[in-house]
Amino acid sequence: MKSFRILLVAAALAAGAGVAVAADETSLEISIKDHRFTPAELHAAADKPIIIVVKNLDATPEEFESKALKIEKVVAGAAEITVRVRPLKPGRYHFVGEYHEATAKGELVVE
Repeated sequence: MKSFRILLVAAALAAGAGVAVAADETSLEISIKDHRFTPAELHAAADKPIIIVVKNLDATPEEFESKALKIEKVVAGAAEITVRVRPLKPGRYHFVGEYHEATAKGELVVE
C-alpha cells in the first residue's frame, strides 16, 4: 500500500511538472494560402519552448522548412501540423515553404 501511495505522489508530481512546462510554452499559428505564409512574421519570447501550428489552406501539400530551426515537415493540402521548437536565443530564424520558395517565405523573430 505504501509503494502505491509513493507511485501516486510521483505521478502527481510528474503531471504537475508537465503542466508547468506547458504553461511556459509560446503557442503560435500560421497559415499557408496561395503559397504564402500569413502572417509572414511570427514573434516569440526567448528561452521558452515554442509550438507552431501550421495550417495549409491550399489543396496542395507544402513543406515547412527551416535550416536555422532544423525543421522539415510536410503539411498535406487542407491539413495542419504542429511543430515543436526548442527554446531559442534572441534572433531571426527564417523558414520557407520548400515547394514554393519564391513566394512562401517567413521569419520567426525571437526577442
